[in-house]
Amino acid sequence: MAVSLPEVELLQSIPGIGEKLAAVIVAETGDISQFTSPKQPVAFAGLDPGVFSSGKFTSTSNRITKRGSKRLRRALYVAVQCGLRNGANPRLKQYDDKKKKEGKPYKVAVIACANKLLHHMYAILCKGEPYKTP
Repeated sequence: MAVSLPEVELLQSIPGIGEKLAAVIVAETGDISQFTSPKQPVAFAGLDPGVFSSGKFTSTSNRITKRGSKRLRRALYVAVQCGLRNGANPRLKQYDDKKKKEGKPYKVAVIACANKLLHHMYAILCKGEPYKTP
């Protein structure tokens, strides 16, 4: 049923995303045209960094807000892990390697990749074109 949706087919063109993950992502985000910029689905997923500050104090470690959809966040996390496994998604692997060279811990790098992947998904769904591997 969900497989017949064009959005699911478009998301399946991304390496590391199968029909179940694509269906969950489409079900959680809904119609992509409700978002006007790629930052909005990132905030909807709760992957945007929260800046903690009070008076003169500004926190040095910023965590994700986790305000949004827990299911969407989990699906993106799994999609990134599947994309990084055995270098299935070269763009994501390159971005992950960059984050690791910056000294980021594993989960921080994966969340950064999830943010990047959601930007890619937004572009794919808005344009209606499948993912192009480099």
